[in-house]
Amino acid sequence: MGKAHKYGDNIDTDVIIPARYLNVSDPAELAKHCMEDIDGEFISRVQPGDIILAGANFGSGSSREHAPIAIKAAGISCVIAESFARIFFRNAVNIGLPILECAEAVEKSDPGDSLEVELTTGQIENATKGLSFRAKPYPDFMLGIISAGGLVEYTKQRITRGL
Repeated sequence: MGKAHKYGDNIDTDVIIPARYLNVSDPAELAKHCMEDIDGEFISRVQPGDIILAGANFGSGSSREHAPIAIKAAGISCVIAESFARIFFRNAVNIGLPILECAEAVEKSDPGDSLEVELTTGQIENATKGLSFRAKPYPDFMLGIISAGGLVEYTKQRITRGL
């Protein structure tokens, strides 16, 4: 459960983490600059577990993994958008950042609303407004990657179990 931070359409990777920080590899340092060019107060407001809501084409632009890493390291538990750029979607899954597509949840939720997400079912609850929404849940293998914390950890776990 977390508080909603809401943004519009076409939020690209340069806005999520500005290019001037691409020489940084430390997730905690990237987090300090997450969303700073579109919302200079974001990092001071965000709390662990909060959720980003966004319009269409979230994560467009370059293919850098820095963007989902910065979001996850900032404490965001999930991004819910109308749609995602394909490369951002893949990078988010690869690093274990849960993302869901649900236009209705974005449309009917406001900044500051308290949201709860159940990834296994795709259920999104807006506790502030008493509304429920449904996103398409992840297939089991993708849920496994997200639950493990990303593709690297998922692969390590599978190797350890001899799968």
